[in-house]
Amino acid sequence: MYPDPNRKRVFGVVDVIVITVTVASLVYLWQNVASVLVYKWDWHFLPQVLIVRSEEGGWWRPNVLLEGLLTTLRLSFWSMVLASILGLLLGIMATLNRLLPRLIAVSYVGLIRNIPPLVFIFVFYFFISSQIVPALGIDVWARELGPDGKRIMGLLLGPPQLLENLISGVVCLAMFEAAYIAEIVRAGIRSVPEGQTEAGQSVGLKPFQVFRLIVIPQALRAVAPPMANQFILLVKNSAIVSLISVQELTFIGSEIAISTGRRFETWIVVAAMYFIVCFGLATWFARLERRSRKAYER
Repeated sequence: MYPDPNRKRVFGVVDVIVITVTVASLVYLWQNVASVLVYKWDWHFLPQVLIVRSEEGGWWRPNVLLEGLLTTLRLSFWSMVLASILGLLLGIMATLNRLLPRLIAVSYVGLIRNIPPLVFIFVFYFFISSQIVPALGIDVWARELGPDGKRIMGLLLGPPQLLENLISGVVCLAMFEAAYIAEIVRAGIRSVPEGQTEAGQSVGLKPFQVFRLIVIPQALRAVAPPMANQFILLVKNSAIVSLISVQELTFIGSEIAISTGRRFETWIVVAAMYFIVCFGLATWFARLERRSRKAYER
């Protein structure tokens, strides 16, 4: 039997033992690593790469490392939006009775899921995305925006001069993640019992009405947890696009590590930033899942 998710958690002796052993192990590991590395730690560079004082108004603004974190968040958000739309369409196509849409969906998912992410990013970017994005004239459109338009675009998509790189990264990540989302959607639709659809047809509902009113609501409830997990994985997988010069957190972190020579300090901070974002998202999604479960039980 599964544990009751609504049961009140109790902090007991076992928890104290586990925490104590974990802390002791980390301290022991740290002491051994420090003795082997013989490394002189220096964190003085950190505030300079996190925030900087603006030359115009004198206020503090994010510097390169925080800008890289913001780019990662923008990249992950827009990639997930695009991947969800494409994955939803592919997942629906994979459940249809018609051969052509099902063949397209199965072929796409099979192709993407059997190519390593790094290989896919390189191939897709250099042969497809790097040709399509410049042809759309996005850089020209960004330069012609007014002050208000540039301010809004800077908030949503980052600096205008880096817009092409960001869109290329979004497209690459979305195309890759869409294959996994399609499988999640397909499994969610298949999880709805056939008796539900037959009951809808028996009361005179058309196939599209059965799908919209009966199948989709139950499928969305089933796919919500794995979709949340996929979004967290997307945040971590966004580091791959640093290899195509998208200036997100990993790319900026590597530049800072090389320019300052503080490799261990830089990567520890980058890892901590990823952990804070992913752990925060996991906590938020878990809270939303509990709230939706309580609402459904009512």
